[in-house]
Amino acid sequence: MLVQGGAIDMTAPISDIANVIHHGGKHTVTGSCHELELPHGSILIDCGLFQGKDIHFGKRRASLDIEFPVKHIKALVQYAHIDHIGRLPWLLAAGFKGPIYCTKATAELVPLMLEDGLKLQLGLSYHQRQQVLNVIKKQLRPHNYQQWLPLGKQCYLRFQPAGHILGSAYVEFKLPNHEIIVFSGDLGPSNTPLLPDPKPPKRADYLFIESTYGNKEHEDIGTRIERLNAIIDHALQDGGVILIPAFSVGRTQELLFDIEQLIHQRDLSSSSPIILDSPLAKRVTKTYRRFKKLWGKEAKQKLSNHRHPLAFEQCITVESHREHQALVNRLASTDEPAIVVAASGMCEGGRIVNYLKALLPDKRNDVLFAGYQAQGTLGREIQSGSHTVDIDNQPIEANAQIHTISGYSAHADQSDLLKFVTGIPTQPKAVHLIHGEKETKKELGEKLEAEGIEVVY
Repeated sequence: MLVQGGAIDMTAPISDIANVIHHGGKHTVTGSCHELELPHGSILIDCGLFQGKDIHFGKRRASLDIEFPVKHIKALVQYAHIDHIGRLPWLLAAGFKGPIYCTKATAELVPLMLEDGLKLQLGLSYHQRQQVLNVIKKQLRPHNYQQWLPLGKQCYLRFQPAGHILGSAYVEFKLPNHEIIVFSGDLGPSNTPLLPDPKPPKRADYLFIESTYGNKEHEDIGTRIERLNAIIDHALQDGGVILIPAFSVGRTQELLFDIEQLIHQRDLSSSSPIILDSPLAKRVTKTYRRFKKLWGKEAKQKLSNHRHPLAFEQCITVESHREHQALVNRLASTDEPAIVVAASGMCEGGRIVNYLKALLPDKRNDVLFAGYQAQGTLGREIQSGSHTVDIDNQPIEANAQIHTISGYSAHADQSDLLKFVTGIPTQPKAVHLIHGEKETKKELGEKLEAEGIEVVY
């Protein structure tokens, strides 16, 4: 039984030979960490950081410490976001020496994402970061999708495409009694052009499924590109700059994909550059290009037509801080139109902050939010229409025009989640709702129960 910061969070046995302990991510959206206890040992599914308000979930502060035995466990990660991999360095520090299974694309993204966190959050030097990352790289075991991997004692695991970000997977476990346990991880939405839709498993006796947007429906994918087109039209007429705060993994690549589509349709002149100003996003985008075989049908069709949706001519990347600062000053002092995509997605750091400080006061400019802005962040304050915001302890007038497009979520919405569960040919014995808040679970659970499905909250 797990005791973390005084809180106990454990499921009942799910079959005669298996049990699941939740070390994080059962009642929260972040901090994903689940232990599947099997006859021959345990498998740790993800080891993520608690973020935002989840740090203070319940009556305790979520700890970074690993407070469970690690000697007899193996691990796997479902995809390379910090809320699923961020505590891996602490897992190693606790003495974990086992394999870390993941897909091949995730194996490339994990070091990129962890290095950024080790630098920004812990302030480790380059040499210290490389020491940590080299150990993790040695323990990573990249594996193909759709192939059973033996774990010993007649237990197997298999990764299936989840459509959330590049390399993301839901995982199937085959037990000695032939039962199948499935952990969904984060599932992607339907009909996105860059990655294929996740397909339900052929069988899942016990399903642990995310519920992040279990009570919401997303904006239609077609609507998002129409709105993006209208915003670009308006901004170019004003001769202003469009600032798009974006997460480096997933969101940035979806935006570049849509912008390339608009350039192709509109034949925009090279005088309107697309600027990608995020060293991490640049490296991640390079990985996306390297794994083109994992792209969706629409994206592959563009490649066959000799188009390059993530490496088009008008996309300029900025690497050094010196280049970045020079570009900020140039855009602030000239009338040059441009579209700038930069991290961080919620404006809580990263290069987007310098752009906002310089360009937010000018009413000709536009700020486009394509992702959720959490309460208490600079992004939420700007999005809410504040006339003045505090940036680096300076009051900055917010005269730029503010827009929000909701169709860029990388998560399945309620309809997608229901389709995933009801698409399993034989109804699961139980569906466990995880990775979501109480209200979202309740609404999703009621929909599933209406289908006659047993739901565990």
